[in-house]
Amino acid sequence: MGKNPLLTSLDIAKLLQPVLENLVGSDASPSELLNNGFEELSQYIDELREQFQSWEPLSSRIFYVLQIESLATKLRESSLEVFQLLKHCEQHLPADLVSPSFEDCIELVKLVGRDEVSCTIDLALIDQREGNGPTSEVLVKIAESVGLRSNQEILIEGVVLASLKENAELTENNTEAEFIEGLISLITRMHDHLTNIKQSQLGCSVPVPPDFRCPLSLELMTDPVIVTSGQTYERAFIEKWFDMGLMVCPKTRQPLSQTSLTPNFIVKAFISNWCESNNVNLPDPLELVQSSQPFPLLVEPASDDDDECDSQPLSLVDESERGSSSSPMKIGGNGRTESLDATKCKKLRQVLSRSVSAPEIVFELDSKTERNTPPPAPAVTSVSQARVETVRRLPSARHFHHPGIIPATIRETGSSSSIESEVKKLIEDLKSSSLEAQGEATARIRILSRNSTDNRIVIARCGAIDSLVNLLYSTDERIQADAVTCLLNLSINDNNKSVIADSGAIEPLIHVLRTGNLEAKENSAATLFSLSVIEENKTKIGEAGAIEPLVELLGNGSLRGKKDAATALFNLSIHHENKAKVIEAGAVRYLVELMDPAAGMVEKAVVVLANLATVKEGKVAIGEEGGIPVLVEVVELGSARGKENATAALLQLSMHSQRFCNSIIREGAIPPLVALTKSGTARAKEKAHNLLKYFKSQKQGQRRG
Repeated sequence: MGKNPLLTSLDIAKLLQPVLENLVGSDASPSELLNNGFEELSQYIDELREQFQSWEPLSSRIFYVLQIESLATKLRESSLEVFQLLKHCEQHLPADLVSPSFEDCIELVKLVGRDEVSCTIDLALIDQREGNGPTSEVLVKIAESVGLRSNQEILIEGVVLASLKENAELTENNTEAEFIEGLISLITRMHDHLTNIKQSQLGCSVPVPPDFRCPLSLELMTDPVIVTSGQTYERAFIEKWFDMGLMVCPKTRQPLSQTSLTPNFIVKAFISNWCESNNVNLPDPLELVQSSQPFPLLVEPASDDDDECDSQPLSLVDESERGSSSSPMKIGGNGRTESLDATKCKKLRQVLSRSVSAPEIVFELDSKTERNTPPPAPAVTSVSQARVETVRRLPSARHFHHPGIIPATIRETGSSSSIESEVKKLIEDLKSSSLEAQGEATARIRILSRNSTDNRIVIARCGAIDSLVNLLYSTDERIQADAVTCLLNLSINDNNKSVIADSGAIEPLIHVLRTGNLEAKENSAATLFSLSVIEENKTKIGEAGAIEPLVELLGNGSLRGKKDAATALFNLSIHHENKAKVIEAGAVRYLVELMDPAAGMVEKAVVVLANLATVKEGKVAIGEEGGIPVLVEVVELGSARGKENATAALLQLSMHSQRFCNSIIREGAIPPLVALTKSGTARAKEKAHNLLKYFKSQKQGQRRG
């Protein structure tokens, strides 16, 4: 028979449906294994139904489609097992159940396409990490596959993903956070690509400066206004954004405490002057907002002629069959009697009569959001098996039971007043002379600030930060630990970082770092890292004496404490004056020790060493502390990022000392460096090429000598 590599689960449905129809009214007695196979099919159908029912308009489309596609793949694999079991016991089944032959059915199921969107996204993430793309065609294909057609939908997806990434980081799920970060980068690339398309459509003789265009409409702004995040938008478009209930900055994805808009007269004057100089007419923003498609499109909606989806929304359960009862079919094996409810057979028939593919998933999403135009089915890209196996798959489905809904904390909920009243009472208790009252208040604020962005804003606005800073000197270990953890939670908000630093928290945090219990020290280090994101705080933290206790935690803390200390030291060492302090405090010895894979900190340690290797003292310390062999080992066996940073450090060491250069060569660095020039990241390839080139020049110089 002819084999079509683009078969879908619809083809499986056509094969299974007659089998199920005949089984409902049959007296057949297949084996217990076959009964279990149908039960597994029923389980996957229930999971698919739950996923469809969990969809909300402000969910992540990418996660939703990947989740459904993953379940659909399991459904196909389970179908294959059922056909194989049917083939095994076909001699015990009626003749009308074995036509066509189960052997042919098995071959057809094996041809079913799988993970179409997942594969495309994963390969795009690989290209992105390697600095090779993805191409605009791939971006458009992904956007089309998951239903991200307009600039508005792309920006909303970015907001949802940023929220999911924050939640993953709070729960220390680094694998999930890294995966989401890659997706955010893809979304950003989609927006940038759409921005370029829109630029070419503006019809101006000269390019419009990016700062003069609204990030939402991508049009030249006529009434620019500033939101509380500091970003500027066209008034009509940001008001439309707020009208959708989105209390978050579209560009920075930062939660907004209010919807107040401040006219940006400076930008307006610059735009006016630019238009006059270039003979450009300003657009009418109200006409744009009122148009049929106010937000720029990345993917054009499919026409009715191109629509291959059924006009009815995809449904996993026939509403008329819910609650119905049918006579169960007896399925026995080896003397045992089991039952398979005929309703499940009907459900299987009905579900399998529909193709669960990405385009139809998108159609279901649009049906639920009152949109009626499904996208055209995307083409399936053929990818070599070898490359597919290198793809880092979507994290386990258990991490994504809910497909990424924008939490209420970044939408208008109207509940902030009750939280504000509670926080004001808690602040009074923080100031109490009673340790019991202080303890209960800090514990409660710790809970309130843990996962809610809105709560962090309210707590800071009510003035809790000063009281929490004072409690960093508490003699009660529990109160001190809770207070520093509250400040860590609050510092996640960018605006709060400055407030915490300005409240004089740096020295008290260092006090906790020196004297607190293990948990308090860890969270103090993490808070100092969070504050050091602001450039001027790097200097303040270094000058206040934080580096020495951070190095002490790096050497003698728990694994979590060591990670927090390494992260903080890396950020502080970006400031040149702090590098010498980190080296003098003895950090290099601990970092070299942590390069042991058993320590679980190779990547964090190597990035700090690469940073310290940019100064003379750092090069000397790394060489003397035995850093060269472990750096060479990372170049050979480390992660992509680890190889990149280890090579950068070795390049610095080689150029500093001929002795170090010879030592690096003796450690066997040349073969892995050659391999890195072919398979590393863009930066790793460059560093490896430069290091090999330096080795060659040194060898030639020695010959001349």
